[in-house]
Amino acid sequence: MQKLLVHPTYFGPISQYTAMLKAEEVVFENEDNYQKQTYRNRMYIYGANGKLLLNIPIKHTGNKSNHQRYRDVRIENDFPWQSQHWKSLETVYRTSPFFEFFEDEFQPLFEQKFDFLMDFNYRCLELALDCLQTDLKMEKTSEFILKPKDMVDGRRLVEAKKQHLKVQPYPQVFQEKFGFLNDLSIVDLIFNEGPQACAYLKEQELVFP
Repeated sequence: MQKLLVHPTYFGPISQYTAMLKAEEVVFENEDNYQKQTYRNRMYIYGANGKLLLNIPIKHTGNKSNHQRYRDVRIENDFPWQSQHWKSLETVYRTSPFFEFFEDEFQPLFEQKFDFLMDFNYRCLELALDCLQTDLKMEKTSEFILKPKDMVDGRRLVEAKKQHLKVQPYPQVFQEKFGFLNDLSIVDLIFNEGPQACAYLKEQELVFP
């Protein structure tokens, strides 16, 4: 795969990271309109009762159309979402093989205040790539790309209600209770697989129609 067009996400799913690592270059869509129920402001992890949603609250515009650019979306920081998300990650992954190894890198992210969702998501991307010990050749759009040319359109990978990839099973903390949960957030893979996570991603097969 040559160029891949995707959205910056909140510790996006394994399917998105698989696609990014297989691309020669990743282009991030910065100029689109914000949409609800996507990995822009949510991630799914493996909780003690099964699939657990962590959702970042956003400030609403107040206009009737409710349309706003993704880059302009502000986080609702009056709600203590960061401490709650971090507590959930601690509770869920404390017994995973590599949580303690990465804990000191993740915790500051949930203590620093961010005004804009996109800025926070780019920081999540940087942290995930550091943990995966890999780099991406990447750029950001300066205008909305309606019909991409000379690149694969992977923007649908941001849709949280669809299954994009059936991944190979790897050990998960609560799998004895509920079995393997497919295509969770990249943090699930990082905390469970550690240094092997990058090699795992490169082994997955993601086919775009």
